[in-house]
Amino acid sequence: MEIIILGSGTGIPTARRSSPGLVVKTGEKPILFDSGSGSLHQLSLAGIDYHQIHYLFYTHFFHPDHVNDLTAILFANKYDRPEREKTLNIIGPRGMKNFYRNIRRLFPLFERMPFPVNIQEVMDDQITLDSAIITSKPLFHQEVDCVGYRIESGGKVVIYTGDTDYCPNLIELGKDADLLISECSFPDQFKVAGHLSPRLAGEIATKTRAKQLLLTHLYPICDDYDIRGEVKNNFSGEVMVAEDLMRITI
Repeated sequence: MEIIILGSGTGIPTARRSSPGLVVKTGEKPILFDSGSGSLHQLSLAGIDYHQIHYLFYTHFFHPDHVNDLTAILFANKYDRPEREKTLNIIGPRGMKNFYRNIRRLFPLFERMPFPVNIQEVMDDQITLDSAIITSKPLFHQEVDCVGYRIESGGKVVIYTGDTDYCPNLIELGKDADLLISECSFPDQFKVAGHLSPRLAGEIATKTRAKQLLLTHLYPICDDYDIRGEVKNNFSGEVMVAEDLMRITI
């Protein structure tokens, strides 16, 4: 599997970090997870043709930094050439169908799409694609419906937490991960409810027996602290700090 980080930041963009989004390649076709502001542009910088993306997985839509570019992706697919013919599958937690209905009300041009759009809601579910099995579980993020994803392909396991605080489902979801992609929003001394800090990310990586830990969803303050060093107090495996357009192969 290859993982491409489109955005390693949050809803507060900086010159260094864009809003959340990442691509997982398990075969020929890329799978998109979250699409915060600028994700469509980041796809082009990463050399990924958005026409080839047939599955978009969202961790949640309550906060715009994870979902803002959904409309941009729909718009680009509607008007670009060659015209899209294959189904665009949009998967997210409970309420995703109503969220999409609201998008169509806001932008009437999406009422009649020239290609099929399939909306699927997941919580504690599993989806089988040609080259991957993707399992979702509800996680805890400020009392909103939010899910994390487990991607299994070719004997490898990647976990993407999305936004979450520490919760039992996260430990279950992440068991024996080859790569745990964990949010790490703030340094330990600035921990915020609903989000993880380096200490907790390290504890989760240890409890799940993850081989590698990648920290992402970093607020600007994280760049002023040694968050990698803070993680190492609780996790002995490899720790990486995400950067925009970083590529990892496992």
